[in-house]
Amino acid sequence: MVFLRRTVRVAVLTLLVTPIIAVTTASQAAADARKRPQADAGAPARRMLAQLKVAGPLSIRGYSHRRFQPRWAHHRGRCDAREVVLARDGRRVRRNAACHPVKGVWYSPYDGKWLKSEKQVDVDHVVPLAYAWRSGASRWSQARRRAFANDLTRPELVVVSHSVNIAKGAQGPQSWRPPRRSYWCRYATSWITVKHHYRLFVTREEKVALLNMLRTCRR
Repeated sequence: MVFLRRTVRVAVLTLLVTPIIAVTTASQAAADARKRPQADAGAPARRMLAQLKVAGPLSIRGYSHRRFQPRWAHHRGRCDAREVVLARDGRRVRRNAACHPVKGVWYSPYDGKWLKSEKQVDVDHVVPLAYAWRSGASRWSQARRRAFANDLTRPELVVVSHSVNIAKGAQGPQSWRPPRRSYWCRYATSWITVKHHYRLFVTREEKVALLNMLRTCRR
């Protein structure tokens, strides 16, 4: 009987201590996780940016929109690249038989506006065509420039409000940034991704501006 009582007492103590150990272990693990450095969302973009050549801008001489885009290229049947992006980035988009959007709602990430008419939106080239020309695209073939202007794979095309697109024009990040600061990380990352893929160079001022924008990326 004495042995049995001791066995029961040990079992009870084990049951009481085990949860305490589990809680202590979980708390320690959580503390260790907080101490570990978090992943830097801007790190991949910084690495790509470091690989880009830094040079002065080329001349705008010879540039015209038609050197890149005499018209939007067709990608899916009757749908051209602009119509594909409008359908991709919009909500409840309805299109007519020719693939043109006749109804929908679009969000402009540059300025945070919701737009209910296709007439209020533009499909922006994140790296403007004229800016790409001065960054090395002037040396490309017509086919490569056309592919750049209609690229649906890289983050080069995005739906934005007409007003913010006009304000941006052909400016780089050293002279224009999206009014929404919370979008700076995404904008800089997209800009760098496009330039890295197409091996376009950056100016020194442009690189500094991009690095400053990447500081807004959450860790």
